Amino acid sequence: MAFESLSEKLQEAFKKLRGKGKLTEKDIKEAMREVKLALLEADVNYRVVKNFVSNVSAKCVGEDVLGSLTPGQQVIKVVNEELTELMGKSESKLNTSDSGLTVIMLVGLQGAGKTTMCGKLALSLRKKNKKPLLVACDVYRPAAIKQLEVVGKGIDIPVFTMGDKISPVDIAKAGIAKAKEDGHNVVIIDTAGRLHIDEALMDELKNIKAGVNPNDILLVVDAMTGQDAVNVAESFNNTLDISGVILTKLDGDTRGGAALSIRSITEKPIKFVGMGEKMNDLEVFHPDRMASRILGMGDVLSLIEKAQASIDEKEAEDLAKKVFSSDFNFEDYLTAMEQMNKLGPINKFLEMMPGVNAKQLQGIDFAAGEKQMGRTKAIIQSMTQKERRNPQLVSGSSSRKKRIAHGSGTSIQEINKLLKGFEAARKQMKQMKSLTKNSKKGLFGKLPF
Repeated sequence: MAFESLSEKLQEAFKKLRGKGKLTEKDIKEAMREVKLALLEADVNYRVVKNFVSNVSAKCVGEDVLGSLTPGQQVIKVVNEELTELMGKSESKLNTSDSGLTVIMLVGLQGAGKTTMCGKLALSLRKKNKKPLLVACDVYRPAAIKQLEVVGKGIDIPVFTMGDKISPVDIAKAGIAKAKEDGHNVVIIDTAGRLHIDEALMDELKNIKAGVNPNDILLVVDAMTGQDAVNVAESFNNTLDISGVILTKLDGDTRGGAALSIRSITEKPIKFVGMGEKMNDLEVFHPDRMASRILGMGDVLSLIEKAQASIDEKEAEDLAKKVFSSDFNFEDYLTAMEQMNKLGPINKFLEMMPGVNAKQLQGIDFAAGEKQMGRTKAIIQSMTQKERRNPQLVSGSSSRKKRIAHGSGTSIQEINKLLKGFEAARKQMKQMKSLTKNSKKGLFGKLPF
């Protein structure tokens, strides 16, 4: 989980403040010492930590906090605001072209995930009704062009290539010409990387920049490299004047030092973050929401947006009506599971819920739960359409159960367990519907409380 250790330490520090009715400057000083240590352990740049703690301390010893009825909450509010400020205040959008063709150039070291990120970004833009074209300009790394072609094919987005014998500058120019010819409105250029920053790499990137004049130069860096990511960002920015950063593997970075340092050091925004290995696992970076996650307040807005983007609203509405009716059957159950799967792994969206922290999720075998959902899905899909629509047909027939068990690779016991659980759920839904109706008639209004 992103920021897991930092989040845990900060929440522990503020827990002590919440229990006090009134705070003194000594209390603030002790809390800030713990905050400072937590940030340093999270691999946040020392200069950034020093300025952050100084700013928070200055605001916390003011009359508004020390004289407040809930001083602990006020301190958290100040820290939340400063964290948001540190990471860039608000969402930073892509720079779009007035001419109709937006050119985005992805740069970074080898191994940061540029090629995969090209595909993720293209897919994200296509969902917003853009028509992207990927351009392969990495002519050095073995199979780099082939990798981009595979990525493009997987998400059904075209890739422009000219082999590895042509100058990357010429390929980039030809790619833009091809995009105009075919009616694309976004070009994403995949550039070469190196294992370290060198003059040859930077000269080539400067030449591509001069040749195509991109609207955005986005630096792709691996969040898990911590301070190294910040140093890389500083070097690329000094040479290319990047317009923004994409942090990859943020879901695996339990510290978060790169995310908290890059904006302050480079003065360039983090525009996107990679939160998983799948092509859909790209999120717009919202500093305020990320600050909220770090402080254990969840990220309900991102959760809602994810649900809206993943789930068909009409289908969800129809399903909700079915759940409370006697017509709810295994076909509807299957639809509900598919809707849930669109949101991604269970632990990912639980992390966005307010009040849920990493410690609470530790020890829960989410993989086992997802595996069980897969077995349930297999059982339902092994039923005939008639059986899915009328579960009673299966309940009263041992031969049907035997056939379904054989078809799904499960046991009759598992089928009985599913039928029993399904019937219990239907009864609960009916009771809830009954309570809702009674409450509308004023039943609860007659109670003495």
